[in-house]
Order: sequence, then C-alpha cells, then structure tokens
Amino acid sequence: MRASAFVYPWDVNGDPEAPARIAGLGVAQVTLASAYHSTRALTPRHPRHRIVTAEHAAVLYPPGARWAGRTPRPYPSGDWAPGDAFGEAADALAAAGLQVNTWVVLAHNSRLGADHPDTSVVNAYGDRYPWAPCIAQPATRAYLTALAAEAAVRPGASGTELESLGWYGLAHLHAHDKTAGVGLGDAGQYLMSLCFCPSCREGYGAQGLDAGELAATVRAALEPVWRGAPSGGGWAGVGELLGEDTAAATRAWRDATARTLQEAAVRAVRDAAPEGFQVLLHADPVSYHCGANAGVDPAHILSVADGVVVPCTGSPASLTPFAREARGAGEAQSNRPATVLAANLTVVSGVGGSPATLAADATEARRLGATELRLYHVGLASDGDLEQVRGALATL
Repeated sequence: MRASAFVYPWDVNGDPEAPARIAGLGVAQVTLASAYHSTRALTPRHPRHRIVTAEHAAVLYPPGARWAGRTPRPYPSGDWAPGDAFGEAADALAAAGLQVNTWVVLAHNSRLGADHPDTSVVNAYGDRYPWAPCIAQPATRAYLTALAAEAAVRPGASGTELESLGWYGLAHLHAHDKTAGVGLGDAGQYLMSLCFCPSCREGYGAQGLDAGELAATVRAALEPVWRGAPSGGGWAGVGELLGEDTAAATRAWRDATARTLQEAAVRAVRDAAPEGFQVLLHADPVSYHCGANAGVDPAHILSVADGVVVPCTGSPASLTPFAREARGAGEAQSNRPATVLAANLTVVSGVGGSPATLAADATEARRLGATELRLYHVGLASDGDLEQVRGALATL
C-alpha cells in the first residue's frame, strides 16, 4: 500500500539528514503542513532543538497579496517557521525522492478567535469557543475558502489534504484542557457544540426553530447530564435530549452549512491547482460529528473530493461507509478516477499509537477498503517507533 508520513517543516529545515531518514522508512510521500494551528511539538532528532512551540495558528509560507485589506486573514508564522518554511522543506523532501502533499488546517484557529471573538462558535450558555470559527458566517466562509486555495496549492505540491473543513465544537485539546470531569457522551458533545452566533440563529430560524427556545431546550436537556445522568449514545441520544424533530432541524442546518463550505473550498482549490492535483479531506462518516476530521456524508463528499483520510487508530471500521460509496460510484462510472481511501494510523506509541501492530492494522484497513496509508506522525515518533514503522512497511 502507498504510504504517506505527516511532517512539519521544522522537522526538516535545519536537519540535513531528515529527508533521507523519512524516505528510508519506505514511504512514497509526505503530507507536509502548510497551514497549521498552535502546537508544542517534540523534535527528538533535530540537531538544533528538541521542542518547537508554534504560538498561534499560522501559514508556514509568506501569505499572498490576496489578503491585503481583508479581515479575517491568515497570520504569518513566527520564528518556529520563518520565511517560506514550507517551500524549503518541500524542496528538500522532493530531492530525496518523496512526493509532497500539503496539509492544510482550516476551521481551527485560537488566534482568530482571540483577535475577532465574533467569529467564534457560541454555545447555548453564551460561552465562546475561540479555537472554533463558526463556518456559517459569510466572512469566515470566504476566508476559509481563500485560505484553502492558497495553502493547498503551494509550489512543489502534487495534492492536498484539508483538515477541519467543517464544524468544530467542544471536543478539542485547548491549552491545558480541563473538560473531562463530566462524561458528556456523543449526544452531549453535539449539544455543547451547537452554535448560537447571529448567523446560526438565523439559520435555525430558516428551519422553523426559534433560536432562543432552542438554546433553552439545550440547557434544560443538559442539566441532568451535569449531575451525572447518561446522555445517551449516537444520534438517537440527541433525539432523546432535544426531541427528534428539533434534533433533525438542527442537523439539517449544520449539514447543509458544512456541505456547501466543503464544495466551495474544494472548487477553489481546483480552480487554483494544475491538472491532476489531488484534493482529499480528513473526514468522519458521521455528519454531525465535529473536529479535525470533519463530519461528512460519505456519498456527498466522494462526489466532491478525490477521496478522504479517515482516522483508523484502534479500529478501521470508519472506512466501511466510504468504501461502500466508492464501490458504488466506481460501478456506476467506469471512467471515474480511483477514489483514495487513506487509513490514518497513529505510529507514535507515546500518544496512543501502535507501531508494533502497523502491518496487521494496515492489512485490516486494506481488507475494509483502504487504498493508502497515512502515518501520524514521523517527526514526533521515537527512534524505536520509526524502526517498527520501517519494518512494517517493508512487509506491505
């Protein structure tokens, strides 16, 4: 199976041995960050540093002239990725024989929420989520679409992987996260991720809901949960908390909002890209889920993008809905390009990955329909983890 390794520019720049080391793992491609959120990252083999602190979300190249006079606009990076850090790393990796895809993080930006609070998701209690731009707001949608096109189509890249192209909500490791004291469950997470900014209030109204009444219903539904009552599982649990008709109306608004943004962003990337440029989305097959792996309808997203990157650490079962849709589309259109179904497997044992079982996990993912692998994240992994990755890829 074709494999790609996630990499940050700071894993490569300043370390002349990094490109050959990554290529030596047996990967054919790297997925190299070009726009990324704030993070604190280990660099265990770099000759100049061990910890890189990216203080805020930023583009890892000089932002273009298209942003002059626009608000919001992307932030340039600081000294953790100076100049055209992406371009420098891409050139070095290509020289080692590796294909380069861009890795673009979109609706996840704490700096944007701090500087422009009105762009953030607002929950039913009036709390803002500064890490989560509301994707219903017209200015935010225009910003994300333009950012997708610019950050995706960088010189030297043959494709892109768009992360967080959809709703973000409560579930996110924000700074020193302290939100796990009450088990919200899947349904509670959904209710705490519903947005009540002016754009979303208007959107609920178009679905026949009064936003004020909806917020009160959410608060009332969650009150027993705060006292320890279970919130129920899956979409049925949301229906139990809100009432099935109300739940369906909120989902109709949010699903349509995410779908149209995904369509616009992919179209913008294709308009900016050369022929044959591949566009993938990090995706979850449950459309009401929030986060880096945007909730999508599998049939819809595979009609828009060239494929998906699906989280498979622990279980590759999330591949199944995408594989079913890809088979159906292929049978209906024999001239359709092969759909990419990339199984994303964590290979850093210190963050819950299992490099020791990579070969078995990849084999099971392939059985369920995966066509490629993504390995998260070779810049963060220990030498021992990388040795296991190298051995596993040699057997695949």
